[in-house]
Amino acid sequence: MIIQNEAEYKQAFVEFDQLIQILKDSPELQSKAQALSEAIQAYEATHVAFPKPTTLSSMIELKMYEMKLKQKDLAQLLGIESSRVSEILHGKRRVTLEIAKRLHEKLGIDGNFILERA
Repeated sequence: MIIQNEAEYKQAFVEFDQLIQILKDSPELQSKAQALSEAIQAYEATHVAFPKPTTLSSMIELKMYEMKLKQKDLAQLLGIESSRVSEILHGKRRVTLEIAKRLHEKLGIDGNFILERA
């Protein structure tokens, strides 16, 4: 299934919502819901532009969301205290070179992005 335009995209969402409500144990409906889900994702990948973060704190927050991390989880991952993470996210503290390295290694944030916005 391929979604060609925005009208089909919106219709796919309506159908998907309807399927989810009656899905239960029907393998046929589950397959249809899976196909709709994949078609929606493929359409979004090429036609829907999501804004990219412009600040280091917003990039960190995006990565936290993607990785399902809370501030305390991020602090543990980076080997720093939760209060320091909070200060960095709120612009009250700049990242050190060591934290910048960890952000790159642990979260996959581009090094140039970090350097340009640190």
